[in-house]
Amino acid sequence: MSYSTQFLEKIVNVKIDRQLGSKHPKHGFIYCLNYGYIEGVKAPDGEDLDAYVLGVFDPVEYFEGKCIAVIHRLNDDDDKLIVVPKDITYTNEQIQALTQFQERFFKSTILRK
Repeated sequence: MSYSTQFLEKIVNVKIDRQLGSKHPKHGFIYCLNYGYIEGVKAPDGEDLDAYVLGVFDPVEYFEGKCIAVIHRLNDDDDKLIVVPKDITYTNEQIQALTQFQERFFKSTILRK
């Protein structure tokens, strides 16, 4: 898990490829938040490491913020960073509620520092 937990409490840059309000190209659900990835950081699935951006209520293309948690999927090898504006935090329950539109399909746990 060190590939994802190394970012806990760090400032990261997220390139958004699924903006708030956009539709998933394959599964059809709507993104309730901005979703993207950390360029150049490969996850075990071979793609760049994914990140949910919480606390930003407009579609954005890039976001710099603090990684406060990691959603570690137990039945998939694709962890997700939780990135927020520097002065905001969320509880585990809030993170689960805000990401359930996609995470409901997976069994996961939330990791923190």
